[in-house]
Amino acid sequence: MTPSPQPLGGLRIVEGASFVAGPSAGLALAQLGADIIRVDPPGGGSDFLRWPLSSTGHSLFWAGLNKGKRSVTIDHRTEQGRELLLALATAPGSGAGIFLDNMVGRHRLTYDELRARRKDVIHVHLQGRSDGSPAVDYTINAEVGVPQMTGPQGGEQPVNHVLPAWDLLSGMVVASGILAAVLHREREGQGAQLELALADVALAGVGSMGWLAEAEMRGGPRGRQGNHMYGSFGVDFETSDGRRLMVVALTEGQWRALRDVTETGAVFAALERALGADLSQEGDRYRLRETIAAVLRPWFAQRDFGTVRELLERAKVLWSPYLDMAEAARAARADETSVAAEMDQPGIGPLLATGRPLRWAGTGAPPVPAPRLGEHTEDVLSDLLGLSSEEIGRLQDAGVVRVSGDGSRRSRRSP
Repeated sequence: MTPSPQPLGGLRIVEGASFVAGPSAGLALAQLGADIIRVDPPGGGSDFLRWPLSSTGHSLFWAGLNKGKRSVTIDHRTEQGRELLLALATAPGSGAGIFLDNMVGRHRLTYDELRARRKDVIHVHLQGRSDGSPAVDYTINAEVGVPQMTGPQGGEQPVNHVLPAWDLLSGMVVASGILAAVLHREREGQGAQLELALADVALAGVGSMGWLAEAEMRGGPRGRQGNHMYGSFGVDFETSDGRRLMVVALTEGQWRALRDVTETGAVFAALERALGADLSQEGDRYRLRETIAAVLRPWFAQRDFGTVRELLERAKVLWSPYLDMAEAARAARADETSVAAEMDQPGIGPLLATGRPLRWAGTGAPPVPAPRLGEHTEDVLSDLLGLSSEEIGRLQDAGVVRVSGDGSRRSRRSP
């Protein structure tokens, strides 16, 4: 197998972030070859045991978001620990001096402190809101109107989604911001202070979709539409054996394929004449979505899933079956082109994990296990800061750091 490209090799980022946004940024960069040193307090941070958990009690969440990183444990709330973290974040090297964090409170490192140690330091600070007040994906999502647009038509209660979309999107903004800052430093010799608020990402997201402008222009919010896709034709159908699938017709060609395979061309032609519509136009398909769905529904209801799948695939209709997560996992294992693969995770054992989704010259990258908490503490402090085994041992005895892993230098420290 051709080795996976590591285009970010030589780039080192110290990540002092927990939960989703920051760690997902570090994960994306690690999967492209960057050396991501995740720093947690001894015993783990606030997300170290976040659900879902494995049967051994380890966090599948933590293992999933920290694949391929190095783990260092430092209590930065202590004077010695703070000094260690500052030194790591501002260590010399053309690819170093990059610090990503979502720390809060008086113990967090500031850009001014970092810049005093290294003038070209790059500091990315994640926060809930631009004024520093707290917020998370689920509270931010509530206030940008999405739960009021989600759910059955006519419903009155807000419907939350389970995917932390704004967190994941924020992570990708952070990753692109770090790469932009690195390029700027290479060109201009200057560091950068970057701040990103989750609330700003969410508002920019709904604004970029045109949803804010739409609400103002129509003088109120858009109503719920159940499983109908907004602005085009797309909705779910049920087959005779109780399977559900999602069918979408965004383009004229996709609409033609759906119309032809269901042999409803004559019906829709008559409908167009009667209503003065042109269903080759996306807007008219959306406007008449309920009528179109009513015409198509019997075709799906009269056929079992296997037959429907064969006919839709042959006609090149845009569709997918609804799968639960267990079915999605089985499908991923069966797909030889999937980014998912089995990985042996320390403390957990074999598990289904995902590698790099970006394919470079047609090549992906398999998942790399997440480290044990503190697995690389001694190596990093020794190699990057020049600390001896004795010095590291004293820091561990004082509770400032915790050394974990096997075959470490700590185990060879003189008594």
